[in-house]
Amino acid sequence: MPSSDLIQPRHLNRRAVIYVRQSSQHQVLNNTESQRLQYAMKQRACELGWHEQDVAVVDDDTGRSATTTAGRLGFQQLAAQVALGEIGVILAYEATRLARNCTHWYQLLDLCGHAGCLIADRDGVYDPGSVNGRLLLGLKGAISELEMHTLRGRLIAGIVSKAERGELALTLPTGLVRRDDGVVEKHPDQEVRDRILLVFKTLLELKSLARVVRHFRDQHLTIPRRDRYGVIQWKRPTIASLGSMVKNPAYAGAFVYGRTRSLRAESTGKLRQRLLPPNEWRIVVRDRYPEYDRNKTRGVPRDGQALLHGILYCGECGHKLCVQYKGGTQYLCNHLRQQHGEPVCQRLPGTPIDERVTRWFMEALTPAAIDLSSQTLAKADAQRAALFMARRQQLQRLRYAANRAERQYQQVDPENRLIAAELERRWETALRELREAEARLAHDEQHLPVWAIPADLLEALHDIGPRLPELWEQALFSSAQKKAVLRSLIDKVVVHRVGGRRGDRIHIRVVWRGGATTTVDLPIAIGRFADRAGAAEMEATVLHLAREGQSDSDIAALLTAHGHRSARGVTVLPSTVRTIRLRHRVLNRESQSHPRRVKGYWTIPQLAEKLNISRYWISDRIHNGTIAAVKDATSNCYLFPANSDTLRQFRKLMEGKITRLGGGKEHQDA
Repeated sequence: MPSSDLIQPRHLNRRAVIYVRQSSQHQVLNNTESQRLQYAMKQRACELGWHEQDVAVVDDDTGRSATTTAGRLGFQQLAAQVALGEIGVILAYEATRLARNCTHWYQLLDLCGHAGCLIADRDGVYDPGSVNGRLLLGLKGAISELEMHTLRGRLIAGIVSKAERGELALTLPTGLVRRDDGVVEKHPDQEVRDRILLVFKTLLELKSLARVVRHFRDQHLTIPRRDRYGVIQWKRPTIASLGSMVKNPAYAGAFVYGRTRSLRAESTGKLRQRLLPPNEWRIVVRDRYPEYDRNKTRGVPRDGQALLHGILYCGECGHKLCVQYKGGTQYLCNHLRQQHGEPVCQRLPGTPIDERVTRWFMEALTPAAIDLSSQTLAKADAQRAALFMARRQQLQRLRYAANRAERQYQQVDPENRLIAAELERRWETALRELREAEARLAHDEQHLPVWAIPADLLEALHDIGPRLPELWEQALFSSAQKKAVLRSLIDKVVVHRVGGRRGDRIHIRVVWRGGATTTVDLPIAIGRFADRAGAAEMEATVLHLAREGQSDSDIAALLTAHGHRSARGVTVLPSTVRTIRLRHRVLNRESQSHPRRVKGYWTIPQLAEKLNISRYWISDRIHNGTIAAVKDATSNCYLFPANSDTLRQFRKLMEGKITRLGGGKEHQDA
């Protein structure tokens, strides 16, 4: 007999369903007592009056959260059977196992109330269709949601608090390991550490992941990667693998929490991770891990006309400038464009900057600087030696693998042919890889260049140090050696274009070794005179002096002495003065005093103004014969009758209705 007055025969004629669910796979594996209690609800159904054969168990949602219905096939099938009137009661150890948010909970209550389905747990039986049952179940759902919110808040607060101290045990990248006491240190394998360092050093030199991948493959170098069990595996480098390495802040010693954000796809409902830009990272704790890429060297000096490549920095955003040789040597800052799609920060001519900094270097040069330049090139050789050291370490590992494969083959029982054949194949493969690596390394070591300045040349430089400016222009130094010599005294150079992208001056600040600085504003060529700083002042001065009767040459010399210059020159040219003067119709010679206005006629500029076109449009067609016209001997100008017929004929020519104009004749189109 039913133990509850709510259970009616119509309920007993339907099936009873036991809903079993645990929120995570961890609970499924470890919370076995909870599973036993939930499956024991089958006995509870029998006590309520259902026969054992009429009791079903739905456990398809084990390991899934009840905060959403997405992916919970068991719950979805259960709701469908309730709607069809096939279920008389739903039993769960806790009623809120069915849903953990009020939205889905009340939808289930409405569905059960409409279909006449009861809900039962270890505490009692409830009718969602009655006021009291709905009230009790509603309170259970609200309390459950509040409980989940409180527990989640406490858990997240604990995680965030630990993350703010940098003590949260996040997954570490390859090359970093966590000790039992929680301290993070570099991997104990020397080859792993050296190979990761080599990746960052090579990226500083080549400036591109694709070039680093190509360089490593040319050198037959592999990189360490962790498999899903945490074991180091040596694999060929790819852009994706190196990209994940160089973009990981842990290699810079920083603990970062909140680099990604989980977004639920609208179509599938699945959560997807999206990487956030650095300025949106939630927590950053610097100097928490031992760093790998804190190498702030300026790279190895290489060939190329740009002498300041590697030590030139942008004065606006602070990033290092790169070089572009198309259209002449140019320095440009494209870091923001590459990272965020913004316009190029600065684009500066390279030659005048190099010449000015080189001149300062020659003025500050002392014999001691030659020793420093020699040390710089010796460091370049040391960096290349580090590359070959990495290859020798890899060779040592291959030799160990071959010896280990041999020992395994020697220890196997010869009668076990299947295992012996496989071990023999592994031994042969290891020997083949070892021989290939030895041959490549021996070949490359024979062709290893040396960049350091030879001892005899170094001694000669000590003797002829004062003659270095003369030797600089000769072929004695390569571009790489010139760069190395400059770096012996110069730490870095910061440049900033004054006046925006069209400014005519570059502010240069040279930071010397030891911290001393030299600063100057360097004038550069620009496209338009109007963009030059002080253009309006210079134009007013030209007009004032021209009206006083001074010549163009005298005005140009005076302006140059006061620091003015033309748009593309280092001085003010007489032609620049003449252009300004004539544009304002200031004439200072008789040859320029011919009348520009002739009664009854229009000159080219006057006619162009009437037609609202450029005067060059008319001049070009006079020169190519489209407009037949002859200069007037008195005014030395092309003259056209000042009447409406002239305007009408020119408009026809402009509209293409006639092909030639002049001599009173119109040549119509065929």
